[in-house]
Amino acid sequence: MKTKILIGAAIILAALQAQPRNVWNGVYTKDQATRGKPLYEQNCGSCHGPSLEGVEMAPALTGGDFQDKWIGQTLGDLFERIRTTMPQDKPGRLSRDVNTEILTYLLSVNGYPAGETELPRDTQVLNQILITAKK
Repeated sequence: MKTKILIGAAIILAALQAQPRNVWNGVYTKDQATRGKPLYEQNCGSCHGPSLEGVEMAPALTGGDFQDKWIGQTLGDLFERIRTTMPQDKPGRLSRDVNTEILTYLLSVNGYPAGETELPRDTQVLNQILITAKK
């Protein structure tokens, strides 16, 4: 009987672990987002606006436009877009750490909840976190 219970528990645990994580799971910390705000302001705000609303040709990083573009993609997709194409005047000049903290600020402004564990800077891990509209 104990063997059946252990096997059942292992199956349930495997199923829970197989469920994809998403941005509603608290994938970054409040401290990260706080550190990300001045980095965003310094490196992104002049093009994307102080409230992430988008300016001229630079798209909004919050609201419906942002949601339409990124829902269904992963944080890895968004991270790599930021890392390889931004800032526009010198793409790729920011470190992975800076880009990660900027990403956490974007998540916080978009209303995704903070958690207890810092968002990693590893694209493979970020590829496992889905951007979704709802929990």
